Amino acid sequence: MKVNVHAVNFNVDRKLIGYVQERLDKLEKYYDKVVNSDVFFKLENTSDKENKIAEIKIIVPGDEFIVKKQCKTFEEAVELAADSMERLLMRRKEKVRTYS
Repeated sequence: MKVNVHAVNFNVDRKLIGYVQERLDKLEKYYDKVVNSDVFFKLENTSDKENKIAEIKIIVPGDEFIVKKQCKTFEEAVELAADSMERLLMRRKEKVRTYS
C-alpha cells in the first residue's frame, strides 16, 4: 500500500516515514481494498509535552476513514491511530460481508 506522508511546517525523518509505512502495511490484512492512505503530522503550539498529532486518512471504495491521535511522540500517536483504524476497517469488512 502506498502511504503519503505530509508534515505541516517541519521536515519528517526517513526513519519515521519507514515506521509509518511498515505499520500501515499491516492494515491490509484487515481490509485489502484500501485505495489511498495519507498520514498528516502536526505540532500543536502548547507548552504541554503531548503536542504531537498524527492523523491517518484511509480511503476505501465508497467510504473514507479518518483517525486523529495526540501523544508525546509521533510513533506513539501513529501506533494508537493505527490500532483505531484496524477496528474501523474490521467493522467495515463485517458490514460489507453482511450486505453481500
